[in-house]
Amino acid sequence: MLRIGQFTDTFLPVVDGVGRVALAYSETLCKLGHQVTVVTPMYDTGYRGGYPFEMVDYSAKAVPGMKQYKTGEAPWDPHYRKRMRMIPLDVLHAHSPFTAGSEALRLAVLRKIPLVATFHSKYYDDFLKVTRSETLAKAGVKFVVDFYNRCDEVWAVGQNTADVLHTYGYEGDIQVMPNGVTLRQAKPGAVEEVNRRWGLKKEPLLLFVGQMNWKKNILCVLEACAELKKQGNRFHLILAGQGPDLREIEHKISELNLKDRTHLAGHITDMDLLDGLYRRASLFCFPSLYDAAPMVVREAAVMGTPAVMVRGSTAAEIIRDGENGFLCENDALDLARVISNAFVDQEKLNEIGKKAQETIPIPWDGIMEQAVARYTRLIALGKEGKLTRKYLRVI
Repeated sequence: MLRIGQFTDTFLPVVDGVGRVALAYSETLCKLGHQVTVVTPMYDTGYRGGYPFEMVDYSAKAVPGMKQYKTGEAPWDPHYRKRMRMIPLDVLHAHSPFTAGSEALRLAVLRKIPLVATFHSKYYDDFLKVTRSETLAKAGVKFVVDFYNRCDEVWAVGQNTADVLHTYGYEGDIQVMPNGVTLRQAKPGAVEEVNRRWGLKKEPLLLFVGQMNWKKNILCVLEACAELKKQGNRFHLILAGQGPDLREIEHKISELNLKDRTHLAGHITDMDLLDGLYRRASLFCFPSLYDAAPMVVREAAVMGTPAVMVRGSTAAEIIRDGENGFLCENDALDLARVISNAFVDQEKLNEIGKKAQETIPIPWDGIMEQAVARYTRLIALGKEGKLTRKYLRVI
């Protein structure tokens, strides 16, 4: 049995991609018989008695402009430090280079145990959007690279994602550790509930699940839908999620005359309902250029729904055009063309959905067996004194 610390800046009830990966790691590792401690900023997660892992959170405040997210400095929370001193750990895994990652690094130095860090996101894009300054965005990327340079092993969720970190200036080896998914079937009646709730008939359903944030290329989806409507195609579009650009997205829906066939579903925490949406959808539209290895594409594939993604994007690494999904150019007219062509042959669309179901989802159990093997190797190297990480001053 390994004693593993999972460090993440986002966690329940915020279920963004990174938080969901950290949750899946924690739950699956516990199921495999390991002891897991999750370290995260303090969120209101409700009753914790049902968690299979220990959760130790630290004082945090809302991030300006992104109130659903929290941040804080763990070393300055005495209650957190007291609790952590009582928890033995063999290896640490950081899912963020920021406050949670910094705390993982501090504990790795203090306890002389290995630290793994996963690179999940295109941080340069985030920095540039927030600061609107290339100079500050590059400085932020330098901070990120410096963090990964101090870790004993670096993982990425795909080869394209690893390439992004290398373009940032990281020169070390990167282990590709893909995201998994929970294999399951939609609950009986889930699709019917979706049809009832959003008043759907037999028209094709286009689905997007993710942050309501322009960086997800939602404008491309909306403009493609406007073109489909102009061409006389019958369909409905559901956008599920929350985010900082929700109001602007609502305005754009009105501006493009799409209110009669577009539904904003909000943030869905009921997985049965979400599975029903995936299963009911004809196509999962996810033209994001930002995402690395989106969980939502894999979850749609579990339900037999193929995705439409942008050719050459990091996220589209798992798509084989016309076989287990569809690729388009980063252009609304081309996205509309791909969707319209897919609608023509329902039998072919169903075949592609089945192929997506067969080829895209990887069970979390298999991924975690690989992760445990990597953890075990690093622990052994640490005991032999063969880890060469550059240490920081310990607070």
